[in-house]
Amino acid sequence: MESDLRPASVIPDTQSAVSWAAIAAGAVAAAALTLVLVAFGAGLGFSAVSPWSNTGVSTTTFEVGTGIYLVIIAVMSSAVGGYLAGRLRPKWVGIHSNEVYFRDTAHGLLAWAFATLISATALASTTAYLANGALAGAAAAQTAQSKPADIYIDKLLRPVPGQATSGANGAGSASGDNAGAGLQARGELRRLWLADFGGQREFSGNDKTYIAQVVAARTGMSQADAMKRVDEVVTEAKVAADNARRGAAHLSFWFTAAFLFGAFAASLAAAEGGALRDGTWNDRVLTPRAI
Repeated sequence: MESDLRPASVIPDTQSAVSWAAIAAGAVAAAALTLVLVAFGAGLGFSAVSPWSNTGVSTTTFEVGTGIYLVIIAVMSSAVGGYLAGRLRPKWVGIHSNEVYFRDTAHGLLAWAFATLISATALASTTAYLANGALAGAAAAQTAQSKPADIYIDKLLRPVPGQATSGANGAGSASGDNAGAGLQARGELRRLWLADFGGQREFSGNDKTYIAQVVAARTGMSQADAMKRVDEVVTEAKVAADNARRGAAHLSFWFTAAFLFGAFAASLAAAEGGALRDGTWNDRVLTPRAI
């Protein structure tokens, strides 16, 4: 029996299947547009996210509004980059239309991947600057990391209205000894907070009792009231840590969705750009290649 299989094309495929110049052009355009849209989003407040209560956007707005804007950025920038990658690639002669469609789609996907790498490396510092609204050096970053511990220590050593204190903050006492003792107490509580609570979200029994004693001595509270305050502050810190962890998880899901939508948009736009690249002009009307 004679075989019905015939070669798809008699013209040898001597051209490269990948046009890196077109991919690089689309990737650079996508990365630049991403930077512009991030700056625009920072102006609208989508990037002004703060871990502190009653500052920045709310948790719901952060999860939904910022997440949707991330997806919009990914779709718009990736579509532009993919379209340019498909439109700027050279014309393949003697290639089946299905193969051309696959190559165009691959060009869009590669342009998206290249743009993602560019955004994650060369544009990372600039994007972070625009998203956070400030450019902090190493010292400022270290100070920002210690801010939660200092705030919770302030809450522990907050004097009770109407009660005499022994210089809890190290500034309201006329005695230099009391001032030095207050600063020493704050430093000791801060180290305990970072060492115990910062790592395991809980204090050991002895450290917790000692912290309550320091709070009682510096604020004039009874030992029972001081222990109650320690429990309240620890509970508040745990809730804040859980909220921050959930917010980070939600942000990761939104980033994943943005990446997936961006890859799809880039591939689809590249196929459209390739069809127009191989189309025919009739006066001022461009008829795309049949896909």
